[in-house]
Amino acid sequence: MSSYAESSARERLAALVDAGSFHEWIAPGERATSPHLAALGVPAAFDDGIAIGRATLGGQPVLVATQEGAFMGGGVGEVHGAKLTGLLRRAQHEHPAAVLILAESGGVRLHEANAGLIAVSEVMRALLDARNAGVPVIVLIGGANGCFGGMGIVARCASHVVMSDVGRLAMSGPEVIEASHGVDEYDARDRALVWRTSGGKHRWLTGDCDTLVDDDLAAFRHAALDALRAPARGPVTLDTLEAEHALLAARLQACPEDDWGQHGDEAIALWRGLGVVHAERVPDLEVAELLASAPPRQPHGGA
Repeated sequence: MSSYAESSARERLAALVDAGSFHEWIAPGERATSPHLAALGVPAAFDDGIAIGRATLGGQPVLVATQEGAFMGGGVGEVHGAKLTGLLRRAQHEHPAAVLILAESGGVRLHEANAGLIAVSEVMRALLDARNAGVPVIVLIGGANGCFGGMGIVARCASHVVMSDVGRLAMSGPEVIEASHGVDEYDARDRALVWRTSGGKHRWLTGDCDTLVDDDLAAFRHAALDALRAPARGPVTLDTLEAEHALLAARLQACPEDDWGQHGDEAIALWRGLGVVHAERVPDLEVAELLASAPPRQPHGGA
């Protein structure tokens, strides 16, 4: 088994798509680097931490993007975001079988501030426009840096989310929550807590990801192929948003905050509220065991 988390962005992409099919756009040789980093004297990457282009998956044409977590934690800046936005805009005209985004990002680069925030908003708009045009967007999450901040929102706008059990997905990263609310509220050094509340198993049980896989390159490829063959979800509409709100309201009613202290852990209390038997065992279960034993889920539908 080859670890997805321990692979580089380009290694993941090479293992995911059909061999030799990737054709990169705005490759490192073009040196499209961030002007903001240069102005601050911060080292740049010639691809600005993201590779984009065209490939095939199972013989079908796809557009692909892969974020490099080793460069600034996969942070989104102006150029990085523009490359991803351009890919999604192109998908609206080419109508590939899908857009695949191999996401690994801590969110917006602090070095680029407003430019990065604007870039993320443009990515979200382009993603939703691609879905409106009938192009599925599949996000795969399993890198060591997780998928947080603006990219966490982008992922939840997608048609289909694939995560490994070691992947993490959330709006705010553990360190951000701790800095904002204190270590008593959320200890970012407590790895078990972090994975219980943002890890792949938790996200799968709560319906925030559609497919849960082992930390394995081949498993991600198989999951992407399955997502490509699955019936495409339509665009995000008012009805889907209202259904999302109703689902969250029902979940809160099924697992009120008053019950959390009785179980000693909010995540375990929520899993029990969702009907998971022996919820306290979830962190120790292998992926196959969890998939076989979990009750039917209510996926959020990419809204």
